[in-house]
Amino acid sequence: MENEDPLAPPPASTPAGASDGAAAEPSPPARKRPRPGERRVQILQALAAMLEQPGAERITTAALAARLSVSEAALYRHFASKAQMFEALIDFIEQSVFSLVQQIAERDRPPAERAAQVLRMLMQFAEKNPGMVRVMVGDALVLEHERLQQRMNLFFDKLEAQWRQILRGGPSASDTPTADAQLRATLLVGFAMGRLQRFCRSGFRRLPSEQLDGSLALVLQGL
Repeated sequence: MENEDPLAPPPASTPAGASDGAAAEPSPPARKRPRPGERRVQILQALAAMLEQPGAERITTAALAARLSVSEAALYRHFASKAQMFEALIDFIEQSVFSLVQQIAERDRPPAERAAQVLRMLMQFAEKNPGMVRVMVGDALVLEHERLQQRMNLFFDKLEAQWRQILRGGPSASDTPTADAQLRATLLVGFAMGRLQRFCRSGFRRLPSEQLDGSLALVLQGL
């Protein structure tokens, strides 16, 4: 990315008759240029940080640019639109969560234990990334492009499908999910969405992990 600051004018030549022994004024230090891809990461980090502010209004590109001390044009050199910025955040959410879900699903543990581990992991992710929770529950997407909310809806559909697969015994099981597995998967995804909503609505004060083990024991009772 090019330096955001205008180039400084070249130093003036030494006036005629000036003493050669006069000390030259030190030149100002050159501004460090971001490495390739670094500015893009900085933009996403700034957007996530702004989303962490409880009660934050809709975030504009002007406000985001001001936070980074760059122009709006500088943002658009890395993202064609604000929707693309949110899509990049959703990519991060999906990759982070589902890579861990896959690891948990492949463990040699009883189905109920693996299902519980997935939920705990999701709640831990939310607590570490509160700004992302506003994206996950759709609050940050209300006035954005409809496809963004559709992607988050699909995220929870995939999560429910993963729970169904775990509760029926994993990918090696030949039978289709039982009615019990389908019901418990629906309860788990609804419970997860409710916890995330409460976390967001409380200004991130009511932690998703609050009394989590007791709630899981009720949802997964009998497995």
